[in-house]
Amino acid sequence: MIWKHARRQAILIDGDRRSSVFMAQSRLSILGVCFALGYLLVMVRLLDLAVVQNESLFQEPLNAAVARAQDIKSLTPRRGDIYDRHGFLLATTLKTPSLFVDPSLVFDETSLSVSLMKIIPDLNRSKMSSVVQGKNRFGWIAHNITPAQQQAVLEIGDPSLGFKYEYKRVYPQGSLFAHLVGYTDRDGLGLAGIERGYDDVLSAGEDVHLSLDLRLQHVVRRELGTAMEEFTAKAGSGIILDVHTGEVLAGVSLPDFDLNAAGDAEDREIFNRLTLGVYELGSMFKIFSTAALLELHNVPMSKTFDARKPLKIGRFTISDYHAKKRVLTIPEVFMYSSNIGSALMGQMIGGKALRAFYADLGLLDAMRFDIREIGRPIVPKIWRKSTTLTASYGHGLATTPLQMSAAVASIVNGGMAVHPVLIKVDEGAIAQTDVRVISEETSEKMRKLLRLVVTKGTGRNADVKGYALGGKTGTAEKSVGGYYRRDKLISSFVGAFPMDNPRYVLMVMVDEPHGNKKSYGYATAGWVAAPAVKRILTSMASILGLPADKYDADNDMAVSLEPYIHDKKKKKKKIGGKSLVSY
Repeated sequence: MIWKHARRQAILIDGDRRSSVFMAQSRLSILGVCFALGYLLVMVRLLDLAVVQNESLFQEPLNAAVARAQDIKSLTPRRGDIYDRHGFLLATTLKTPSLFVDPSLVFDETSLSVSLMKIIPDLNRSKMSSVVQGKNRFGWIAHNITPAQQQAVLEIGDPSLGFKYEYKRVYPQGSLFAHLVGYTDRDGLGLAGIERGYDDVLSAGEDVHLSLDLRLQHVVRRELGTAMEEFTAKAGSGIILDVHTGEVLAGVSLPDFDLNAAGDAEDREIFNRLTLGVYELGSMFKIFSTAALLELHNVPMSKTFDARKPLKIGRFTISDYHAKKRVLTIPEVFMYSSNIGSALMGQMIGGKALRAFYADLGLLDAMRFDIREIGRPIVPKIWRKSTTLTASYGHGLATTPLQMSAAVASIVNGGMAVHPVLIKVDEGAIAQTDVRVISEETSEKMRKLLRLVVTKGTGRNADVKGYALGGKTGTAEKSVGGYYRRDKLISSFVGAFPMDNPRYVLMVMVDEPHGNKKSYGYATAGWVAAPAVKRILTSMASILGLPADKYDADNDMAVSLEPYIHDKKKKKKKIGGKSLVSY
């Protein structure tokens, strides 16, 4: 009896044990299934991130660098805008889409390439193929595409394509301000013009307001282009400068290029002839040698110089292009642009004094300006006695059109040194510097002489009645291979107005013009550059609302110089007189 009871108890204990083991095994199985489902969910999520959403957890270091660069770029400030003096937009930054591809998701390379080239015609087929066939998970197809192109790409519906947004520099005025505004690279680094000169300011997100006037810029570019076309010229430059503040109101170099496609421009288009190109500008230097004579020696206008025969300097001869072959007064030397008379003036001044005078005007050193494309003047290393004679009429010296304009401004504005600026000067600012280069008396004498050139001398084709323009022609032969060529000229005219109280300097330079029927075959400054300045002044007066004075020839400021002019016979008042061909 006792044995049966014990056996029953043993059976019950064994059943309980088996039940516990079974329950434990069941719980472990359920837990294992849960872990398996968890791992499965993680793998599904990873697959979704890597393939469906086109984000790989295992991208190569290059792609990681691209991503980091994108993040860093997004933290930099948007580049500042550039405006003209009246608030017209010249340069701005827009956020635009750039197209990329994930080569691992490309199904039909040929079909994709054909479709994309229809949308973006300037794509390079071979370059695109190398990107599409690449082993990386990321490759650029095209940067800064248009909204219309982006929409067309989206309509393809290809999962291998995607977009990232980048900043793009945009220039609404195209080529109008090419050389002064300049351009940036794709990453926003300034490479030329004010974009380079003020890169630190613009990169910090600050806007820049220039001294330039969009309306005047258009006029100078149009009239310079007209002169180049009319005389089939190689190149040219033009400028309008405020003689008191030094502000550049317009500055053009032709040929130019579209800033929105700067990468496609040729070297001859990129070259800035206004500030970087240095040229022998010929008789314009007679302005400075004459001013030096009047300032340093205080000679009367009746002072004479014997221009009856050429001057001999060693094996070289100084002669006049249109010789008068007589003794000339100072006004006559200047009006007829006599090389012989100017050389004799230089001899009287002396080499040391003449060189110092040119240096004070900033003609012998590279000037400081708001852009970095600045040319260094070409000056003889050794200043000999012969150099003094030839430098008095601009032979053997080369400078930039910008420097020439600034030096003329210093002569006509009362004698105060002018330093050109490209940044807008605050309203009311008048005196830019307190450095005097000549006296007010000498400045007034020079204004009369400059006016005389336009009323009776080589600059008559620049005259605009009622605006008292004064100026000087300059025609120089270019040096090619060490020899001066009569068939390759630099023809220029620089003027200022109104001469009784000058406010603006205007200059046009034309490189290698060719004579035509209208100019009787001549390609000199009086025929080429002077008329262009006249057209610029006429349009400028209309734009700025400058009223013309009632012209009275008897009260012209140049009339006081007539007693010093000794022509034996009266000249006919007609355009085409031979005095226009004088250099």
